[in-house]
Amino acid sequence: MNPTMELRDIEALVTNLHADPFAILGPHRAEDGGGWVVRTYQPGASRVVLLGESGELAMENRRHPDLFECAVPTAPAAYRLRVEDAWGERVIEDAYRFRSSLLRDLDSHLFAEGNHHRIYEKLGAHPAVFEGVAGVYFAVWAPSARNVSVLGDFNRWDGRFHQMRRVERSTGIWELFIPELGVGTVYKFEIKNGFGHIYEKSDPYAFQQELRPKSGSVVADLDAYQWNDGEWLKRRALSNPLKQPLAIYEVHLGSWMRVPEQGDRFLSYTELADKLIPYIKDLGFTHIELLPILEHPFDGSWGYQVLGYYAPTSRFGNPTEFMAFVDRCHQAGIGVILDWVPAHFPKDGHGLALFDGTHLYEHADSRQGEHKEWGTLVFNYGRNEVRNFLIANALFWFERYHIDGIRVDAVAAMLYLDYSRHDGEWVANRYGGRENLEAIGFLRQLNELIFLYYPGALSIAEESTAWPLVTRPPYLGGLGFNLKWHMGWMHDTLAYFRTDPLFRRYRHNDITFSITYTFYENFVLALSHDEVVHMKGSIIGKMPGDGWQKFANLRALFTFMYGHPGKKTLFMGMEFAHGREWNAHQSLDWHLLDHPQHRQTQQFFRDLNQLYGSEPALYEEDCNPAGFFWVDCHDVLNSVFTFVRRGKDPTEQLLFVCNFTPTYHPHYRVGVPEAGFWQEIFNSDSGLYGGSNKGNLGGLWSEHWAIHGQPHLLGLQLPPLGCLVFKRRQEQGS
Repeated sequence: MNPTMELRDIEALVTNLHADPFAILGPHRAEDGGGWVVRTYQPGASRVVLLGESGELAMENRRHPDLFECAVPTAPAAYRLRVEDAWGERVIEDAYRFRSSLLRDLDSHLFAEGNHHRIYEKLGAHPAVFEGVAGVYFAVWAPSARNVSVLGDFNRWDGRFHQMRRVERSTGIWELFIPELGVGTVYKFEIKNGFGHIYEKSDPYAFQQELRPKSGSVVADLDAYQWNDGEWLKRRALSNPLKQPLAIYEVHLGSWMRVPEQGDRFLSYTELADKLIPYIKDLGFTHIELLPILEHPFDGSWGYQVLGYYAPTSRFGNPTEFMAFVDRCHQAGIGVILDWVPAHFPKDGHGLALFDGTHLYEHADSRQGEHKEWGTLVFNYGRNEVRNFLIANALFWFERYHIDGIRVDAVAAMLYLDYSRHDGEWVANRYGGRENLEAIGFLRQLNELIFLYYPGALSIAEESTAWPLVTRPPYLGGLGFNLKWHMGWMHDTLAYFRTDPLFRRYRHNDITFSITYTFYENFVLALSHDEVVHMKGSIIGKMPGDGWQKFANLRALFTFMYGHPGKKTLFMGMEFAHGREWNAHQSLDWHLLDHPQHRQTQQFFRDLNQLYGSEPALYEEDCNPAGFFWVDCHDVLNSVFTFVRRGKDPTEQLLFVCNFTPTYHPHYRVGVPEAGFWQEIFNSDSGLYGGSNKGNLGGLWSEHWAIHGQPHLLGLQLPPLGCLVFKRRQEQGS
């Protein structure tokens, strides 16, 4: 053996600069070819003994005080080490005798081109058994690192003990199997760059993270849970969500309900399953949408500044408990949607920023790589491995946690290079435009794969601009989502309802305008958390008038929302007229249900959801112009709007008559397309909901007089600030 090379290797090892410690450590053929030598690096050890099949052999440290070695006649099949140091005596397996790997050449190849859809099964920390010994296999992508080590209590957080090797024929993946570790082990990666700077990083692919403010990663086993939702998944795969009722209850788990008797602590995933699932089931919602539960360090971000993309937050429990929560949702007939944040990530030192000492996940140029408004960094979608990290992450939540959909946050921030930037603060694309071509390609690839692997799933875009074809497939030039939040409807409708009814005649267009473009995309009507924060107040607080009028306005707003084409989303608390602006650090004010008006509002939503789910006219043709037509949208003076919703069967039709002023109309004429008995099947002014109980005694027969372009009419009693829903009963008609 060349002694100069040996000294160079030893120096690289003891200074944590060696890319392959296996070249020195573990069993090797002796230089003279006459046997074998075993080496181990044990900083601070006073004595090391090899425990092999032929007995005990004391190891010597002639070349370096911390590098111990001994000669053995044959290749050692298995051995252990007894190490004595200042912390006592311990017997350990030697990590450097295990040369097997979970990573294959094909894994490296697919990851390098951005197409390894299950890369999370290779990178990260995985319980494994090598040569009959149980332990944990670690792998991390850090291409610019000079050295990477695994840190933990098992090595006193000393990066000298478990240095990883750089995998040949990879794009910078480092790996190491550490025997005798298991589930629950807390760890980090110590990364040293070419300048000798050291970074302690959480694992980007960790399945579990410590509870903040701690930032360690935790070894987890995702294979132990036994799922019981097979029938749900089969039905989902055969379904078309665009033709189904979607009434989505948006929830921030940390503030839906807390336990004030125990220090105002969070509910656990198990407790949430016991309380939240029956609650939304009783109210008739079809889906629950969770504000991001991917692990995040700062509660005040509401989960929108993610660092642990593969880990459900430990605030509420462990991964298995979250699996059980999703499973119980499915068994109750409730779908689960996750808010997902691929647009940006925070700068915390233990996270993705400068991960290997370079701008690995983010752009190096701050004009591309930083959202100054949010104080976060932007993913580099043009880098294959970064794109792979995100795409595999979305697929991971569908595959391992059986979620039913994602709502992709801040899509507009991804699409536009000049988003929230002034002139000179952004870099144009290769054609000189403002479109982020790499982000567009990423979103198209993401959605193609979601629907390839998980038919019947949901991919919802929060996209606030007029970007075309958001919900059209990529082969037609679209982004590939199947639904988009209807931000225009939200803005215009809330502006209208904030206005005093006396002046609503001047804002008539706020109600009618959305129909002119509502069928250009597949929309979700969302009154979300964004509308009840940052000094915007609550929904009930936005409503004008006295107390009675506020509740009547709220009921009219949501009845109109459920009649308007599009799927439905509302934020927690709106269903019982939560009066305070949402505070992510406090429980909802459940004591409000002690008051009749709030209980009646809750009953209103229970009945509204029941109506929605039972009438195909309200959901089958949400994305088809044939499912909607105005009967009369010109009664500006009275602020009354009349329209019809139709199902796939055109005889399935509902008439909506909405009066958005406090004026009671005892004889209001409305045109209808067919003769017969029109049953009043819903009245937002019902006394059951706290209304004035004005109505039409269950329905009325049409008269043969043409009005509003229709051949027949109804002479209605139209309640103040109320919406009526009628359905023609054919068995009673003429």
